[in-house]
Amino acid sequence: MRLAKFLAHAGVASRRKAAEIVRSGRVSVDGQRELDPARQIEAELVRLDGTAIEGPEERVVYAVNKPAGVVSTARDTHGRPTVVDLVDDNRRLYPVGRLDAETTGLILLTNDGELANLLAHPSHEVPKAYRARVAGGTPDAAALAALAQGIDLDDGRTAPAAVALTAPDTIEIEIHEGRKRQVRRMCETLGHRVLELERIRFGPLELDRLAPGQARRLTDDEIAALRDAARR
Repeated sequence: MRLAKFLAHAGVASRRKAAEIVRSGRVSVDGQRELDPARQIEAELVRLDGTAIEGPEERVVYAVNKPAGVVSTARDTHGRPTVVDLVDDNRRLYPVGRLDAETTGLILLTNDGELANLLAHPSHEVPKAYRARVAGGTPDAAALAALAQGIDLDDGRTAPAAVALTAPDTIEIEIHEGRKRQVRRMCETLGHRVLELERIRFGPLELDRLAPGQARRLTDDEIAALRDAARR
C-alpha cells in the first residue's frame, strides 16, 4: 500500500491531503523522514509528527443533521460546537464538504479519506438538494427558470439545477456544484434573501427523520450507493 493511501485509510486525512503532509516532511518511516507519498508500506513503523500511526482502522460514515450555529469542521479555534461533537465515536472523523454555520441539515462525517475526496471533488458532481425559505414574496416563474438555467455570480455562471416551488416562500433546489454559500447567493441575486436553508439530500442519501443534532451510522449498502453516485 502506498504511504499516502495508508495515511488516508488510517483516518489522517484525504489521500490528496495525506500526500501533501508527506511532502511537507512531517512523516517518518522506520525512523527516517519520508517525502515520497508513493512509498510502498507493508509492516514499517509510520509516524506523523513523531506519533505512531496505527494501521488502517475500520472505515465508517455517519449522517448528521447539523443544527444552526454548529460549524462544519473537526475543531474550531473560537470554541464553537462542531459537527464532530455530535457523533459518539472515538475515531478521527472529519466532514465531507461544508455547510455554513447557519445552514442546517444533512452532512456526512467519515474517517475514510478516499471516500471523502471522491464525494467532495467537483469533477464528480454528486448532487445535493436544499430547501430554502426565502424573503421577497413568492418567487415567480421567471425567477425559478433563472435558478434552473443558471445564475451569473461573481465567480462565474452556475450550472443548471433542478428547482421546485414547494410552498409560497419555499424553494427546493438540487445543485451539482459546491461553491461557497452558493444557494444563498443564487437566491439573493434574484431578490429573494434566504431566511432558512436546510440540506435535505446528499447524493442518494435523504435526511429523512433524523432529528436536529442527531447522527446515525450508514449501512454498507448506503456507503456503496454514495460511491456509485460519485462514479457516474
